[in-house]
Amino acid sequence: MSEPLRIVVVAPDLAVSDPDDDHALDQADRSRSLRIGLLENGFNLVATLPADVFLADRIAQLQPDLIIVDAESDARDALEHVVMATREERRPIVMFTNDDDTSHVRDAVAAGVSAYIVAGLAPERIRPILDVAMARFQHEQDLRRELADARSELSQRKLIDRAKGLLMQRQGLSEQQAYDKLRKAAMDRGLKVVEVAQRIIDAADLLG
Repeated sequence: MSEPLRIVVVAPDLAVSDPDDDHALDQADRSRSLRIGLLENGFNLVATLPADVFLADRIAQLQPDLIIVDAESDARDALEHVVMATREERRPIVMFTNDDDTSHVRDAVAAGVSAYIVAGLAPERIRPILDVAMARFQHEQDLRRELADARSELSQRKLIDRAKGLLMQRQGLSEQQAYDKLRKAAMDRGLKVVEVAQRIIDAADLLG
């Protein structure tokens, strides 16, 4: 049986200083409902943190599987803190809000938010929302890895082609002969072909 998702909620303090502030009371009640819904759905709510300058260190210590931003009027500021806190080690981010101003949804998604949910706090909606967010995040991570691998392969191919060109020019070899020589040198030294290619290029640059 898989372990429940470890979740950190980034949200303002639930304490309301003014008992007549209906907006603050509503926001605190909504935030409380979210946390109760997470627990009722079997998630592991490891911490509730404020969006402040210490957020990155706290997230690094807790190592959550997913981060929920629970914000309304300060949604943009809270999101900026979370994005900065996860810049070095990306994590899925879900944003819950009752603010119907969706003008910055595009910016939020571009910043790395996996799901942006307006008025989506019904307990039965929480699990499918988080499941979709996790799946989307994993898909994006796979695409990033594929792109990085493709770029690395292209870079290696360019190095090998340049090394082959040097061997062809200086030793009068054909392209196949140059590649065979690179491959044999790699096998003899227990190196990768691209590593031998890099050494040949470095030597050529030193000799001019």
